Amino acid sequence: MLHEYEISGMSCKGCVASVQKILEGIEGIDSVTVTLHPPVAKIAMSSHMDPATINKHFEQTGMHYRVHHLGHLESIKKQEPVEIEGKGPGTYYCPMLCEGDKTYDNPGDCPVCGMDLVKKAVAVPDASTYTCPMHPEIRRSGPGSCPICGMELQKIVVSGSENDEDQAYRNMLRRFKIALVFTLPIFILSMGEMVGLPVHDWIPLGLTGWVQLFLSIPVIFHAGWPFFVRGYRSLRRQSPNMWTLISIGVGAAFLFSAVGLMAPGIFPSAFKEGGEVHLYFEAAAVILTLVLLGQVLELRAHGQTSAAIKELLDLAPPEATVIRNGAEAVVALNELLMGDKIRVKPGGKIPVDGVLIEGQSTVDESMITGESVPVQKKTGEHLIGGTVNTTGSFIMKATAVGASTMLAQIVEMVQEASRSRAPIQSLADKISRYFVPIVVIVSIVTFAVWTLFGPSPALVYAFANAVAVLIVACPCALGLATPMSIMVGTGQGAKMGVLVKNAAMIQRMADVDTLVVDKTGTLTEGKPRVITIQSIKPSSSDMDILSLAASLESGSEHPLAQAIITAAQEKKLDINSSSDFDSVTGMGVKGLVKGKQLLLGNVALMKDHGVSVPDSVLEKMSSLQAKAHTVVLLAWEKELVGFLSIADAIKSTTSEVISALHKEGMEIAMLTGDNERTARAVAEELGIDTFKAEFLPGDKKHYIEQLQADGKTVAMAGDGINDAPALTQADVGIAMGTGTDVAIESAGITLVKGDLRGILKARKLSKAVMRNIKQNLFFAFVYNTIGIPVAAGLLYPFFGVLLSPMIAALAMSFSSVSVIANSLRIRRFGVTGARRMEPR
Repeated sequence: MLHEYEISGMSCKGCVASVQKILEGIEGIDSVTVTLHPPVAKIAMSSHMDPATINKHFEQTGMHYRVHHLGHLESIKKQEPVEIEGKGPGTYYCPMLCEGDKTYDNPGDCPVCGMDLVKKAVAVPDASTYTCPMHPEIRRSGPGSCPICGMELQKIVVSGSENDEDQAYRNMLRRFKIALVFTLPIFILSMGEMVGLPVHDWIPLGLTGWVQLFLSIPVIFHAGWPFFVRGYRSLRRQSPNMWTLISIGVGAAFLFSAVGLMAPGIFPSAFKEGGEVHLYFEAAAVILTLVLLGQVLELRAHGQTSAAIKELLDLAPPEATVIRNGAEAVVALNELLMGDKIRVKPGGKIPVDGVLIEGQSTVDESMITGESVPVQKKTGEHLIGGTVNTTGSFIMKATAVGASTMLAQIVEMVQEASRSRAPIQSLADKISRYFVPIVVIVSIVTFAVWTLFGPSPALVYAFANAVAVLIVACPCALGLATPMSIMVGTGQGAKMGVLVKNAAMIQRMADVDTLVVDKTGTLTEGKPRVITIQSIKPSSSDMDILSLAASLESGSEHPLAQAIITAAQEKKLDINSSSDFDSVTGMGVKGLVKGKQLLLGNVALMKDHGVSVPDSVLEKMSSLQAKAHTVVLLAWEKELVGFLSIADAIKSTTSEVISALHKEGMEIAMLTGDNERTARAVAEELGIDTFKAEFLPGDKKHYIEQLQADGKTVAMAGDGINDAPALTQADVGIAMGTGTDVAIESAGITLVKGDLRGILKARKLSKAVMRNIKQNLFFAFVYNTIGIPVAAGLLYPFFGVLLSPMIAALAMSFSSVSVIANSLRIRRFGVTGARRMEPR
C-alpha cells in the first residue's frame, strides 16, 4: 500500500537525505520518496504503520523530525484544473473558502463567488532574498553588488503575496477612477434638471441620451466588465450570487436604455415621457461605480493582512553566525541545521529555537510571550527564535529550524486563522441564491404570459414588463443594505476611537459572550514602573532611597533599572555615577556610589553579603509580591536602608471596564505568558473569572479553539505579536492601538487609545449596526415584494395599471434612498450612545 505522510522539521536537502535514510532502514517499508516542497514522504509498505512507530525511529537516532499520516495516496483528492487566466507560482485560495481548502496555481477570480484569489504567504522564506535585476540567477543572503555586472542587488519580497494583491488592488482602483470620471457627468445629465441645473441649456435634449450612452460604454464594457464575467460564471456553474444580481440588474438597465434610445418606436406611448423613452444609464453606471469602490476597499484590507504576516516573517534575522569545525561563519538562515552551534551577540536576534550552552544573558521575549520584562538566561535554558538578546554574548545549540521553529508555527497559525470564513461575507450570497432565480423566473413568466394573453402589440408589452420586473428588482437596495450601515457605523466608530476592519467583526461583536484578554499592555500599562519606595532608617527619606538606587543602576540597561532611573528623573532627583558595577545573576547588582558600597537586589543578595533583613520588612515584601510586585532591597555599607517595589501597573480604567463587561453578561478570561503568582494577583484584584498563566501563542489560540468548540462566541483583546494567532482565531480580535502593528493588523477591531472602554463602545455600536442592517434588508425586500408583482402586470386585469420602467426605476431609487437614510441614523449613535457607554 502507498501512504503519504507530512514531515515536520525538514529545512534543507540534507534533512531530506537524513529522513530518506532513516525511513528506508525501517522494517516493513518497501520504498520511500521524500520531498522538501511540500515536506511529505510517499511510503510503500506491506501494512499501515502508525506515525508513532515511525517517530520512535527518529527519536532513537536523535533527530527531531516528526510525521503525520495524510492517508492512502489513492484516496487523496486531487484538485481539478480551473480555468483562470494568468500565470504565477505559489498557492492561491479564495478568502471566502467557497471550496474549502482547495487551492489554485494561478491568480485570478474564484470560479464560485468571483472574489479575487489571495496568495498564501511563505511561512519559512528562502533566506537568499537579494538578487540582481539584470541577472536573476544571482542570489545572496544580504545586500551587495552583482558579481557579473556590478549593479546593486535588490531585495526580493519574501511573503509572495504582496505583488499579486498590490497588482489586483491597483487594477481595481484604476477601474474605479475610470468609472467615477464617466459616471459623474452621466448622473448630472440625468438628474441635473431635478436640482435646478440647466442641463438642456448646455446640451440639446435630443443629444442628452446619446451622450449618456457613449459615457456609459467605458463604465459598462471596461471598468465594470469583470463583474459581468463573474455573473456569467455564476450562471454557468449554477451558483447565483451577488455578481449575478449586479450583472442582471445593470445589464437590464443598460440594454433597456440602449434599445429605448436607438429604437424608441418599438415602445408604446405609455412608456414614453415627452415622446422619449425614459433612460437608465445613470442607474447602471452608479451601481457599478459603488461596487468597484467596495472591491477597492476589500483588496486594500487583504494587502494589510499580508503586511502583518510579513512583519512576523521579518522577526527572524536573514543570517546567523554558526560555529562549525571550530571556526565561525555567517550563513543564511535556511542553511542552519539542527544541532548547529550558533553565536548570538548583544543586541542581535536569536535566529532559531535552541538551548543556551555557553554564557549567559538577558533576552527580550516580549514579541513571543508578551512579558515586558526581559528574562535572564543561563546554561541549559530554552531560547526562542525571533527574540532579542539584550546584553551578553552566548553560544546556543539549534533544536528546531525551518518550519519547526515557534516563529514559523506562529506564522502558520495566523494564516490559518485569517483564512477562516466570516459569516457575514456570505450573507448576501445566501439571500441571492434564492432571490435571483425567483426574479429571473418571474421575468420569464411575465414575458410568456404577456406574449400569449396580452393586448396588441403583445410582444412589446411582454418585453417591457419583463424588463420592468428586472429593473424593479435591481440589486441596488439589497447591495447597499449592508455596506451603507457598515460604512456609517465604522465612521462613527472611528470618531469614538474604535476602528473596525470588516463587517464580519461588527456582526460577531454583537454576539460575543466570552472575552479573552492578554495581561501585559491590555490590562496593564505594558512597562515596569516603580510603585513603592520605603525607607526603613530615620536618617534616610524615601527620595534618598530612590536617588541611591538610580545612581547604582545608572549604567544598566535592564528594564527594572530603567524603571528606577525613570522614576528618579520624573522626581528630578540627583543621579550620580557608579563604579565597580557588577551584576550578580539571579540576585541583583552591586557597586560603589560616592565611594560607598551599595547593594540592590533580593534577600539572597543581602544574605550573601551579610546584610540582615528584619521580619517586618520580609512581611511587607511578601504582601507586595502577592500583588505582583517585584521587590528590591537597598543596602548601604552592609546596612539595610530601604526597599522599592516595581510592577507593570494596571491601567486606571481596567477595573471599571471589567465590572461593566460583567454587567453586559460577558465571561472574562485572562491569558498571559507571565508567571502564575503575578497572573493570580492581577486576576483577583480585577475580579476576572478565569486566568491561565505561562501561556505561549499556541496555547492562547488552542484555548480559544476550545471555547469555540464549547459553543462560545469569543472576543480576544491583546496588543503584542504573541497575541496575533489568538486575535485571528477569535470570533472577534480586539487590538490595543498602543500595541504592535502585527497585532493591530491581525485583529478585527482596534482600540485607538488602547483603552478597554472601547470594548463597551464596540459592543453597543455593533448591536446598533446589526439592527440597522436588518432594517435595511427589510426595506429592500418589502420594495421588491410589492414592486415585482406590480411590474409583472398583476394589477392590469383589475385596474388597467402597468408599472412603467420609469416608475420601476423611481421605486428602486426610493428604496435605495430609504436604505441610505436609515443607515445615516447611526450617526446619532455617537452623540446619544457614547456617553451612556462610558463606565462610571
